[in-house]
Amino acid sequence: MSQVEFELACAAIKQLKGPVSDQEKLLVYSFYKQATVGDCNIPAPPATDVKAKAKWKAWTRNKGMTKLDAMRIYIAKVEELKKKEAG
Repeated sequence: MSQVEFELACAAIKQLKGPVSDQEKLLVYSFYKQATVGDCNIPAPPATDVKAKAKWKAWTRNKGMTKLDAMRIYIAKVEELKKKEAG
Protein backbone atom coordinates (compact mmCIF):
# COMPACT_ATOMS: atom_id res chain seq x y z
CA MET A 1 0.00 0.00 0.00
CA SER A 2 1.39 3.33 -0.99
CA GLN A 3 0.50 6.99 -1.29
CA VAL A 4 0.20 6.45 -5.06
CA GLU A 5 -2.42 3.73 -4.59
CA PHE A 6 -4.35 6.04 -2.27
CA GLU A 7 -4.22 8.88 -4.80
CA LEU A 8 -5.37 6.52 -7.55
CA ALA A 9 -8.31 5.45 -5.38
CA CYS A 10 -9.14 9.13 -4.76
CA ALA A 11 -9.26 9.70 -8.51
CA ALA A 12 -11.21 6.48 -9.14
CA ILE A 13 -14.00 7.36 -6.72
CA LYS A 14 -14.72 10.50 -8.74
CA GLN A 15 -15.17 8.38 -11.88
CA LEU A 16 -17.90 6.14 -10.45
CA LYS A 17 -21.14 6.54 -12.36
CA GLY A 18 -23.36 4.06 -10.55
CA PRO A 19 -25.46 4.90 -7.54
CA VAL A 20 -23.58 5.07 -4.26
CA SER A 21 -25.70 5.05 -1.11
CA ASP A 22 -25.45 7.88 1.38
CA GLN A 23 -24.09 5.39 3.93
CA GLU A 24 -21.31 4.33 1.54
CA LYS A 25 -20.50 7.97 0.79
CA LEU A 26 -20.20 8.72 4.52
CA LEU A 27 -17.97 5.71 5.04
CA VAL A 28 -15.64 6.67 2.19
CA TYR A 29 -15.61 10.30 3.39
CA SER A 30 -14.75 9.28 6.93
CA PHE A 31 -11.78 7.15 5.87
CA TYR A 32 -10.57 9.84 3.47
CA LYS A 33 -10.60 12.46 6.23
CA GLN A 34 -8.90 10.10 8.69
CA ALA A 35 -6.23 9.27 6.09
CA THR A 36 -5.55 12.88 5.12
CA VAL A 37 -6.13 14.80 8.37
CA GLY A 38 -6.13 12.25 11.17
CA ASP A 39 -8.52 12.42 14.11
CA CYS A 40 -11.43 14.82 13.72
CA ASN A 41 -10.18 18.27 14.69
CA ILE A 42 -13.31 20.37 14.30
CA PRO A 43 -16.15 21.00 16.74
CA ALA A 44 -19.46 19.25 16.22
CA PRO A 45 -21.74 21.18 13.89
CA PRO A 46 -25.22 22.14 15.09
CA ALA A 47 -27.85 19.40 14.94
CA THR A 48 -29.81 21.55 12.48
CA ASP A 49 -27.06 21.04 9.88
CA VAL A 50 -27.96 17.40 9.27
CA LYS A 51 -25.47 16.73 6.46
CA ALA A 52 -22.50 18.28 8.28
CA LYS A 53 -23.46 16.50 11.50
CA ALA A 54 -23.60 13.12 9.70
CA LYS A 55 -20.17 13.71 8.15
CA TRP A 56 -18.73 14.78 11.50
CA LYS A 57 -20.13 11.70 13.26
CA ALA A 58 -18.78 9.38 10.55
CA TRP A 59 -15.30 10.90 10.83
CA THR A 60 -15.20 10.90 14.64
CA ARG A 61 -15.99 7.15 14.66
CA ASN A 62 -12.48 6.60 13.28
CA LYS A 63 -10.77 8.38 16.19
CA GLY A 64 -7.48 6.71 17.03
CA MET A 65 -7.13 4.94 13.68
CA THR A 66 -3.77 5.50 12.01
CA LYS A 67 -3.62 7.36 8.72
CA LEU A 68 -2.11 4.27 7.10
CA ASP A 69 -4.95 2.01 8.26
CA ALA A 70 -7.49 4.57 7.03
CA MET A 71 -5.77 4.65 3.63
CA ARG A 72 -5.90 0.86 3.40
CA ILE A 73 -9.60 0.76 4.25
CA TYR A 74 -10.36 3.65 1.88
CA ILE A 75 -8.61 1.87 -1.01
CA ALA A 76 -10.46 -1.39 -0.25
CA LYS A 77 -13.82 0.41 -0.10
CA VAL A 78 -13.20 2.17 -3.43
CA GLU A 79 -12.25 -1.16 -5.01
CA GLU A 80 -15.45 -2.68 -3.62
CA LEU A 81 -17.53 0.16 -5.11
CA LYS A 82 -15.77 -0.21 -8.48
CA LYS A 83 -16.55 -3.95 -8.55
CA LYS A 84 -20.14 -3.28 -7.55
CA GLU A 85 -20.50 -0.79 -10.39
CA ALA A 86 -18.94 -3.19 -12.91
CA GLY A 87 -21.57 -5.74 -11.94
